[in-house]
Amino acid sequence: MIHLTTTGARTGRKHRVTLGALDIDGRLVVVASAMGSPKHPAWYHNLRRNPLVTVETGTETFEAAAVLPPDRDELFAAVVEREPGFAAYQERTTRVLPVVELRRLDA
Repeated sequence: MIHLTTTGARTGRKHRVTLGALDIDGRLVVVASAMGSPKHPAWYHNLRRNPLVTVETGTETFEAAAVLPPDRDELFAAVVEREPGFAAYQERTTRVLPVVELRRLDA
């Protein structure tokens, strides 16, 4: 689990959400699943408008850039392999669940 702080797309205010995140081959990824809702979660809209985010793990806090990786399908398959519930979320909706890579800025 991580805390992700985004900047509101409309308001410009900071918003902090708790998300499940996975380390896939050294890449920190989150899925904008909203548990299979037909709409993207608000945090996803925020980071699409303002991709600079703050990530808090249990041991550290760092700035990151939220990126939609070109290998989304392969990453999603790796996510499902580790967390099969994401496959059920994808089945509940017609939208393609975005996979977002959080690339650390200070590394």
